[in-house]
Amino acid sequence: MTDRITEEFERYRGQLRSVGYRMLGSLSEADDAVQEAWLRLNRTDPDSIDNLGGWLTTVTARVCLDMLRSRTSRREESLDTHVPDPVVTGPDGTDPEQQALLADSVGLALLVVLDTLEPAERLAFVLHDMFAVPFDDIAPIVDRSPVAARQLASRARRRVRGADPDPDPDLNRQRRVVDAFVSASRSGDFEALVAVLDPDVVLRADVGASLLGVSHEIRGAAKVAGQALLFRSHGGVRSRPVLVNGAVGLLNSLDGKPMSVLGFTVRGDRITRMHILADPERLAALELPAV
Repeated sequence: MTDRITEEFERYRGQLRSVGYRMLGSLSEADDAVQEAWLRLNRTDPDSIDNLGGWLTTVTARVCLDMLRSRTSRREESLDTHVPDPVVTGPDGTDPEQQALLADSVGLALLVVLDTLEPAERLAFVLHDMFAVPFDDIAPIVDRSPVAARQLASRARRRVRGADPDPDPDLNRQRRVVDAFVSASRSGDFEALVAVLDPDVVLRADVGASLLGVSHEIRGAAKVAGQALLFRSHGGVRSRPVLVNGAVGLLNSLDGKPMSVLGFTVRGDRITRMHILADPERLAALELPAV
């Protein structure tokens, strides 16, 4: 492999990782997909590739599609609630690599919705709506006609629009709402907690093998408020403000070790979605700010 091709690959690595993250919702699996694209490039005559960026995007997408298809059967056998890998940065969000990964502001709520799509639907939606890949190029990847690929993306788009609430883009407003939630939780004020939660709020908690209980999904302001008060009983927990996938979040630590990451979706001065990742193994694999 020539130095020129190696340099070209590195130039596209960030975009390929972004494709993998949106396709898989996993940072480590996205890196695996990018590495597999590199290995396949090494086995290919570079002179036969007219558009290296397009070729690499297509290969990465094919790898991700295979990974999604094998994952689907495993997920169907599991009753655990899954939270996608969060991208966590400091409250000012100045990490350039992480910002590049979130260039299109893909939140955890959106990734959860994408997890409900069929693999081919997810691929068509991600490549076309997020990376402007033409349906003529998507069709061979999913073994469909361009018209059928367009229909896959259209079905996915409808499901995304129907299930993913648009977050408030104002970070200061988000912070005020999340601060009110934290204050009410610490003071044990149930009514104040309910007031800052949307009536149809959804909380998803992925705790893995931690000591916090079992992974679960809770719906409704009263039930989520009750869960927040239950969590309050864990003494010695330190909360630090962070950005989680570009939105206001919290990084909780205990005795100097990361304990959980909380991501919030705020809309209309209320919290509509909460995502908690407290799986120790997955937390250890993430690039987290110092606690």
